[in-house]
Amino acid sequence: RPNGIMSGACDTSVVTVAQLCNVLGLPGHSIEAAINSTDKLKMLQAFSENNVNHPKFQVISREEINTAEISVGFPAVSKPVDSSGSRGISFIENEKTVIAALLNSADSSQSGNVLVEEYMEGPEVSVETLSVNGVCHVIQITDKLTTDAPYFVEMGHSQPSGHTEEIKKQIAKVAIAANHAIGISNGPSHTEIKITKDGPKVVELGARLGGDNITTYLTPLSTGVDMVESCIRIALGETADLEPKFHKASAIRYFRVEQGFIKDIRGLEEARKIPGVKQIYVVHGIGEKMNGIKSSGDRSGFVIAQADTAEEAVEICEKALDLIEIEME
Repeated sequence: RPNGIMSGACDTSVVTVAQLCNVLGLPGHSIEAAINSTDKLKMLQAFSENNVNHPKFQVISREEINTAEISVGFPAVSKPVDSSGSRGISFIENEKTVIAALLNSADSSQSGNVLVEEYMEGPEVSVETLSVNGVCHVIQITDKLTTDAPYFVEMGHSQPSGHTEEIKKQIAKVAIAANHAIGISNGPSHTEIKITKDGPKVVELGARLGGDNITTYLTPLSTGVDMVESCIRIALGETADLEPKFHKASAIRYFRVEQGFIKDIRGLEEARKIPGVKQIYVVHGIGEKMNGIKSSGDRSGFVIAQADTAEEAVEICEKALDLIEIEME
């Protein structure tokens, strides 16, 4: 018998882990919460039922794509109902781009169903939380840097958020409400939120740790809270230490790589010597083919830094990136 079971930063294991915890009587997400967090339609329905701010949306099946009408207006964003990692996300600028966008999203959907949402203008953040016995604790708020339309791939994160204290209070309030709507009572969540002219609105919520090194590196570097250890302790039914140990800043920036084959990568050791650089990692190395940044898996590497302020941490990352030369052919 296992002492505990948990998901990492991956959506695909969330439902299975919840089912196992339910059968074995172990702490974890309920099956309903797990399903609500991995099916984007059920997620939005839960937000609607619990008055959590969210975008207007509609669902289109693969069979309806050729005749679909966009009811949420233009511009809009389409995404698979049941995928993650920025896969299949498309920007729908007008009627001429509808079919191509929907087909791209459907190709990344296990069910073939596509979610179409109103395009929300404004900066994006994520909220890293841990829930214990029904109480949702906000550990950190992360500012995001994404590519433009049509793919909106995340190319950087920094902590703590640079928004005003008032805006951060609103963000935290919406994130906590989203967790309660989904039904999360024990375990982690990673909630993505857009700061619109109408206030913070939830993009989506993952009932797991944040990826992109957010919970493995950035949050410990900015707060001293080890979210991975905390999740393990929650999964074991133990007490997790969620109190910040310090107030610093951290950032991650991804390599800028063009299309083609990676011929050489230079400057890594020089970049690692920059004060404040904590990690440089190559995901796609020499000889690998790059097809452009269309999803999270297309990013070839990253730099992580720690400093006293988020601005300084970002500057350190950019300084390191300037030293790293990636030769393509």
